[in-house]
Amino acid sequence: MAADIRSGRLPSGTRLPTHRKLAAAEELAVVTASRVYAELEAMGLVSGERGRGTFVRDTTLSPGHGVDQQALGADVADLNFNYPSLPGQPELLRRALRDLASGGDLAALLRYQPHGGRSHERASAAGYLEKHGLPVSANRVLLVNGSQHGLAVTVMALLQPGDVVAVDAVTYPGFKVLAETLRLELAPLPAGGDGTDLDALDRLCATRRVRAVYAMPTLHNPLGWVTTDAHRDRLVGIARRHGLLIVEDAAYAYLADRPPASLAARAPELTVHVTGLSKSVATGLRVGFVAAPTEFMPVLERAIRATTWNTPAVMTAIACRWLDDGTVARLETAKRADARARQTIARDVLAGLPVVGHPASYFLWLPLPEDVRADRVVADLAHQRVSVSTAEPFAVGHVPQALRLALGSTDFDVLRGAVGTVARVVDDHANL
Repeated sequence: MAADIRSGRLPSGTRLPTHRKLAAAEELAVVTASRVYAELEAMGLVSGERGRGTFVRDTTLSPGHGVDQQALGADVADLNFNYPSLPGQPELLRRALRDLASGGDLAALLRYQPHGGRSHERASAAGYLEKHGLPVSANRVLLVNGSQHGLAVTVMALLQPGDVVAVDAVTYPGFKVLAETLRLELAPLPAGGDGTDLDALDRLCATRRVRAVYAMPTLHNPLGWVTTDAHRDRLVGIARRHGLLIVEDAAYAYLADRPPASLAARAPELTVHVTGLSKSVATGLRVGFVAAPTEFMPVLERAIRATTWNTPAVMTAIACRWLDDGTVARLETAKRADARARQTIARDVLAGLPVVGHPASYFLWLPLPEDVRADRVVADLAHQRVSVSTAEPFAVGHVPQALRLALGSTDFDVLRGAVGTVARVVDDHANL
């Protein structure tokens, strides 16, 4: 079967026989037929869909498509990864480097730094978090190499291999990679239009020994929700009742205008809050912040030491200068307007399709019509020089047939044309 798939004799999208039919046709035990399909799925050649069967995957897509960033040609419209940038940002960096070179203690930047940042840098980060609704003292804030590093440090310091972590059934791929690397068990929770199914979380905690919950209450990636005060209060209540650690990811929270108070502000004793400047300023500026309870600080600092020792001092100096002089605040305001404009373009082009997302976010979730397979749509789009992601990198357990569109990496004209191509290809597949 693997040879037939690789040669094209079994083309992508082919629905394979049920386990019982395969067993009967090949004179196998049903359990052996199930192992056949499991092996094919492990090889990346088929995918099983709950209630629909097993289908041949499009093998032209690169391994890890949607998770591992691929080098794209200059003529490819990137709707896969977000690296939002505004005109004038290179000049901001040039000016910051000149200012850094002409003043201050450059010799200090050549030496090892404290693992969690120098005291004035932690104070700058605390001030930034307070402006975003999280009042926290500087001694409860650590500087890290971006939000992903902040999540890695949190997981390494506070969880153990085999721990069960509750996550949304559709969630951030970077956390999935961390869980796989550090051997955590992810327990998927149904995701509704307005947040995690908290009844399901409560039931899970009653039947399993859940150690933590990973949450994105403010501008969820990829579904875009901003959960209500009541939803957040109930999540905190469940966490307290069952003794859960809350890992709060706020990487995109800056895009939401006056959201409800964060989970860390509601439950500072059991929440680790992770955010950074990669999206709000630049993806190359790998500076992030972790706010956590005081008793977690030593083990978190030890994890920073084990992974990177300290955030590069030059990067940290620039980031903190921009935090203090208002540059970050101005960029965030401008990017909120930029994201809204991009959302407007995308929703206008995709009118009539069931898009899911926040009106000020840099991404959209596009569920596909029945019987349309995401891997085939993505492969066709790749031939038309448009790169998008399937739902697979975001899914824990069942993989829905959907696309995730990143809107922040192209200029407006390219964006409109690329999203138009997505709409046409989806329509073509729906009418096959």
